[in-house]
Amino acid sequence: MIEIEGLSKTYGDTPAVDGLSFTVRPGVVTGFLGPNGAGKSTTMRIVLGLDHPTSGRVRIDGQPYERLTDPLRHVGALLDAKAVHGGRSAFHHLLCLAQSNGVPRSRVHEVLDLVGLGSVARKRSKGFSLGMSQRLGIAAAMLGDPSILMFDEPVNGLDPEGIHWIRNLMRDLAGQGRTVFVSSHLMSEMALTADHLVVIGQGRLLADTSMSDFITQHSRSYVRLRSPEYQRLSDVLAAGGITAVPGSDGSFEVDDGDPVRLGQLMADHRLVLHELSRQQASLEEAFMRLTAGAVEYHAHPAGADEPAPAAAWGADWRPRKES
Repeated sequence: MIEIEGLSKTYGDTPAVDGLSFTVRPGVVTGFLGPNGAGKSTTMRIVLGLDHPTSGRVRIDGQPYERLTDPLRHVGALLDAKAVHGGRSAFHHLLCLAQSNGVPRSRVHEVLDLVGLGSVARKRSKGFSLGMSQRLGIAAAMLGDPSILMFDEPVNGLDPEGIHWIRNLMRDLAGQGRTVFVSSHLMSEMALTADHLVVIGQGRLLADTSMSDFITQHSRSYVRLRSPEYQRLSDVLAAGGITAVPGSDGSFEVDDGDPVRLGQLMADHRLVLHELSRQQASLEEAFMRLTAGAVEYHAHPAGADEPAPAAAWGADWRPRKES
């Protein structure tokens, strides 16, 4: 379990993390989401003792990371896939980690086979593709067979087979009762992988809830109806006291409608329907709605006026460090 309480981190006058509190529990995959610059990477680095907070505290299974003995046996992490000595082979990179944490040599072979790098174990990592480096980073995270695993953009550079593999791996690890904490910008992957979501923006907590509740709370849910008898459908809905919004494709949309009730109403009036479907926004749409006010850099649509140059914003303006 990872417990974060009142965590803050300031770089100069810029807050990267601002009073953040949440708990990452075992047995589920917890997705960590937020726009660029939201403070996700800073938070993960603080959890691992790589950065020190300005205030607040982080506990891993009840104690700070610095107090863990043989830390790889408690928590494994993938933060930067390319943070490997390029002159070392995959095998020797993992062997160094194993020997410094009291992990048996046989475990190195196990994790290399687990991530599909057994055939290139003796090759130097500087020749690895990004996808291969990701697999090596995942192998390093798994080396100590830890109860807690943290992954920052784990599918970056992976091919479709690799993405499918890491998705199943994370779910399997959570199913074993481990704590799995994963940060990603790929909403489609998070929708398929995560059970719980922690969403931050500008260093502050925006949501800490289940996947289903997050989508329900931050998106529009409606029932769409379509019939060849457009006007009659409109009349039946109005007569039933149902407020419907005309859609762009000749359909009607009923916000928070009950499909069973609507279907029965149409049957009672012997009205032919070509469509009766419940519509729910995707995770991406819900995420965009929630974080709209927390995005630092907004792209301008094609044809829009050019933004003012930085000089016009004042001599003290500096771009905020992304994390």
